[in-house]
Parts: sequence; C-alpha cells; structure tokens
Amino acid sequence: MNTRDLALRTALLVGGLTLYGTSMAMMITGGLGLNPWDVFHQGLAARLPISFGAITAVTGVMVLLLWIPLRQRPGTGTVANIVIIAVSVDLVSGWLPDVSSIPSRTAMLTGGVVLNGLATAAYISAGLGAGPRDGLMTGLVARTGLSVRLVRTVIELAVLGTGWLLGGTAGVGTVLYALAIGPLVHFFLGVMPQKFTAQKFTAPAAGDHSSVESSEPADRIPTETP
Repeated sequence: MNTRDLALRTALLVGGLTLYGTSMAMMITGGLGLNPWDVFHQGLAARLPISFGAITAVTGVMVLLLWIPLRQRPGTGTVANIVIIAVSVDLVSGWLPDVSSIPSRTAMLTGGVVLNGLATAAYISAGLGAGPRDGLMTGLVARTGLSVRLVRTVIELAVLGTGWLLGGTAGVGTVLYALAIGPLVHFFLGVMPQKFTAQKFTAPAAGDHSSVESSEPADRIPTETP
C-alpha cells in the first residue's frame, strides 16, 4: 500500500468513526429512541450489576468472539472504533443545541440515522478493520452470500427484539434505525472510492461456490476457502 492510499484509508477510517459518534449524539439529542444495540445494552444493564459503559465493552468482546468461525480478523479500525466513537459522541453531544419541538427532534433523528449509514460505509471501506458489530455483519455477508442490506437489517431487528424483552427502551427512532440502516449502508458502500471496493466476492452456499455482488472492501470480505 502506497502512502497516498494509506492516507486516504486513514481519512476514511477517522472521518467515518467521527461521523458515527456524531450520528449517535444526534439520535440521543433527538430523544425519539436509541439504536437497537443501545436498547440491548440498556436491557442488559437493567439486569446486571455493572454500568452501561461496561455492558457495551463486554458486548463488544463477546461479538468479537463470533468473528472466529466467520474468519474475520480485527485491525486498526477495530481499536479505533472504540476510542474515536467514544470521544466524538461526548464532544458533539456538548455542542448540539437542545431541541424540544417535534419537527426539530425528528430532523435530528433522521439526520442522525442517515449520517450513521454514511459513517458506517466510510470506515468499513477504509479496510483497516471493522468495529465488532460491523465486522459481524461483513463476516455473515461473506459466509452466507446474502446482501449487506438484508444481513444488517436482520441483525438490528434481532438485537432490538432481545433488548426490548430484557427491558430496554425503544421508540420510533429505534424502529426507523432498524429498518433503514441496512439499505443506507448498502447504498453508501456503492459511492465509496472504487479502488478500495470489490464488485464481486465468492461466498459459500452449501458447498456451491457462487459469485455474489458486493460493494464491500476487498480486504475485509474473506473469499471462500476449502
């Protein structure tokens, strides 16, 4: 990898993660519902004697263990995911204005969801290592041959349902995020720099080596191995 490519990849990673934290702050400020993973974290925190932040960290580690059978490998972006998002969400939350009217809260929520889709596509396309939860998504896409759109949506709905059953609080924003994030990530992956993406990859399907269209970064989607 030459210096220019590394610089662009780093910019995609740092910029994407910063925007991701920004999108989280916007959804929190909107006050119309957390994203499904945070509903899940909140549900666990209500049942376990540890803090919300600790729950988030423990969940991240557990999700990383699911990477093993999917043959995913952590990278620089996996660590950066934890640090940059944590810093940016706190900073941006302090800068955002208080909103009280329904139109302004709705605009904050909608903007946050769309920005989250763009941010996710940007840092995944950097190819420097996905965060624990998005690495699970890309691994499942590679292993099943299903689309990013479908896999991401199924994961979000499953986490949302589990979190709600555990006592987490869901709102209209939660439902919007769960339904929209898959298609948004799928769309924005298609507009990322093409030199860092692959048009096709091979995924296993009951022993059948079939070619599946994808806009995932070439070095983050593992190809089929015997």
